[in-house]
Amino acid sequence: MKEGASIILAGLIISVALVFGLGFSIAVIDGNQFESVKLHPYEFYFDVASGHYENFSSVNKFGATTLDTSIHPMTLSTHYRTPTSAVQLQVVSDSASDNASGIGARKVTIIGLNASWDEVVQEVTLNGLTPVQIPIPLTRVYRWYISESGNYADEVNGSHVGELLIEETATGDDWTILTTSPFPVGQSQIGVYTIPRGKKGYLLAKTLFVDSEKSADIYFFKRDHINDTTVPYSPMRVVEREVGVSGGYQFTLITPTFLCEGPCDVGFMGELSVGTAQASVEFELLLENIQ
Repeated sequence: MKEGASIILAGLIISVALVFGLGFSIAVIDGNQFESVKLHPYEFYFDVASGHYENFSSVNKFGATTLDTSIHPMTLSTHYRTPTSAVQLQVVSDSASDNASGIGARKVTIIGLNASWDEVVQEVTLNGLTPVQIPIPLTRVYRWYISESGNYADEVNGSHVGELLIEETATGDDWTILTTSPFPVGQSQIGVYTIPRGKKGYLLAKTLFVDSEKSADIYFFKRDHINDTTVPYSPMRVVEREVGVSGGYQFTLITPTFLCEGPCDVGFMGELSVGTAQASVEFELLLENIQ
C-alpha cells in the first residue's frame, strides 16, 4: 500500500474507533519510520483529568435538591443566582463553633467567576455567627467546600457544626448552602455550572436519581453569552428533557456533545406533578481552551 493511502486509512480507522469507543493499535507512517500508537477515548479522558493536556480539562459536577411542583435548579438552596454583574457576597454560619479557632469549620474555599467571567478561587476564614465578606465580588458561585476544620471528622461528627450560607451582602439574598441534615456534608451540591470565559464545553455523561416512589421531569438548560448584558439577550433554552424519571437514570455519550462557548451557564432543573421528592444529578464536562 502506498504511503498516502496508508495515512488516509489510518485516519479513517482512528475516526471510527473514537466514535465507537474502541481501543486499538495502529502503525502510523512518519517518513520511513513506523510507530505503534494506541488510542482509546477513555485513555484520553484520563490524561485530561491528570493534567496531561494543556488545552483540555474536565469538570465533574453534582447537585441535590428537594423537588416539588415548582420547577427550580438542582441545588440544596433551590437557587443558582445569575446576576449580570459582580455582586459582593459574604459567608456565615448558624453556629458560633464555626470560626478561626473553633471545633467546627474554620475556612472555606469558594470557586466561581469574577466580574470578567474568569474563574477565581478564594479561601475565607469563618467567624461563626458574624458574616465574613468574600474578598472578590462574583457573578457566579458553582462550588465551595470546607478547606480547614477544628474537628477530626468521623461518622458521627462532621467538619462543620452549623449550616453555612453564602448570601449577598447588601440584600441578604441566599445563594448557596452547606447543610447539616442529615449530616454535615462539607461540600456544596450545585447541579449547575458556568463555563468560564475562553473555554468551550462538551457534555460527556449525566446521571439522574429521583425517589423511586415519585416521577419527575428533569430539564437540562443552557444559556449562551451570559456576558451580553444589554437587550437583546441570548436566550436560556432547554437542551435535553427527561420525562417521568423515577429511580436512577444514567447516560454516557458515545461522542461529546458541544454545549457552548464560555461564558455560558449549563445545568439541571426539575419538578414533580404532585408532592415532594429527593433528587440528585451528576454530570461530566470536557473543557477546551479557545485558541
